[in-house]
Amino acid sequence: MTLGLVFSASALAQMNHSMPMAQTTKPAAEPADAAAMGEALIKKVDKTKGTVTLQHGALPNGMPPMTMAYKVKDAAWLDQLKAGQKIRFATDPADGGMTVLRYELVK
Repeated sequence: MTLGLVFSASALAQMNHSMPMAQTTKPAAEPADAAAMGEALIKKVDKTKGTVTLQHGALPNGMPPMTMAYKVKDAAWLDQLKAGQKIRFATDPADGGMTVLRYELVK
């Protein structure tokens, strides 16, 4: 009789794995580049270090207001960014928010 219960549980587990994924999983989290964005003033662009120094207010990820240098996802952005510009930006949570993954100019 115990063997029948083990077999039934095994059969049930196999049935659950064969269900469509949409019915068995929660919706995926937003990708990192769609994360909430903070506003900043560009203070410095350093192409040799591959960084942009931003003066920003409190960020959605909990970082307090400060001025600090961030790495950028794409070094080509450093040719487009200039000191004095205002941007909205999102950082990479995987590296503690030290890399700008996405930005847009504020008009």
